[in-house]
Amino acid sequence: MPKSKPKKSLLKRIRFTKSGRIKFRRAFGRHLKSHKSGKLLRSYRKPAYAKACDVKRVRAQLFTKVRSAGATQKPAAADSKS
Repeated sequence: MPKSKPKKSLLKRIRFTKSGRIKFRRAFGRHLKSHKSGKLLRSYRKPAYAKACDVKRVRAQLFTKVRSAGATQKPAAADSKS
């Protein structure tokens, strides 16, 4: 069976944060900007993170574990016995 290889086109478009979330650049902000408002163009510059529904698809294409944007880590409960 051949070795599983990640999609190179996807790897060029995304970055992983330290916590494992998927960060990517928004679309529609590179050209044809004259009819778009400044507020809209500024919003395109903000980083975007993959939603939980997209993480499953990305994971299948990369063959690696990734964390969804909606997943939050619960703090460890400290057992304090008095």
